[in-house]
Amino acid sequence: MTIHDIQQILDARWIYGEELADREVHTACGSDMMSDVLAFVKDQSVLLTGLVNPQVVRTAEMMDMVCIVFVRGKTPDENITALARRGEIALLCTDERMFTACGKLYAAGLSGGVGERLS
Repeated sequence: MTIHDIQQILDARWIYGEELADREVHTACGSDMMSDVLAFVKDQSVLLTGLVNPQVVRTAEMMDMVCIVFVRGKTPDENITALARRGEIALLCTDERMFTACGKLYAAGLSGGVGERLS
């Protein structure tokens, strides 16, 4: 699946990174707790979150993620967008709730990672 596919499935708006739309995404993680993201996520993932602060982008960058989707219509400010731009992490915004957004991506074939669980 590509970032463009995710944008289409979630009817999301581009905040940054439309030129990154062809990047592959293999797994997804939905969380507002960055400690859970650090314990779970592998590279080439998308993070779905309602948390809008710089730590989200810093966490995504540490985990080599390629895209962040802000759920519930949340929109990051320019400081957060600038961090994502520097790290070449695509940013999307959807009006979907986290549960619905994750469900739509799962139904479209995106997994959360085989056999991986949070403790």
